[in-house]
Amino acid sequence: MELDKSLISGSMALLVMKLLEGSDMYGYQMIEELKKRSDNTFHLKAGSLYPLLHSLEEKGYVSAYEQNATAGKPRRYYHLTRQGRGALQEREKSWSIYAHAVNRVLGGGVCYVGA
Repeated sequence: MELDKSLISGSMALLVMKLLEGSDMYGYQMIEELKKRSDNTFHLKAGSLYPLLHSLEEKGYVSAYEQNATAGKPRRYYHLTRQGRGALQEREKSWSIYAHAVNRVLGGGVCYVGA
């Protein structure tokens, strides 16, 4: 069963920021790591990733730098900034509340926010 893309789009910034929390990465590395960590559920395309990274960069959540690769041209690495770490924590809290509420509704239970 293919995952509904509308479920993914709103959470992609959160997922990319979470990847960068552990270490700096370049684009293709993020795509592969996201695929790996999600058991091949998320297949992010470069055409979606780079606009997202530029948006996060404009907000001050990530910064970019170039570093020489062992072979070929230099790679552009992305780093989660201090401001980005704060934003990530807030988004993780929001996601947790949202996911809990969705799971409660799907499970037929009552959801009490803040409980």
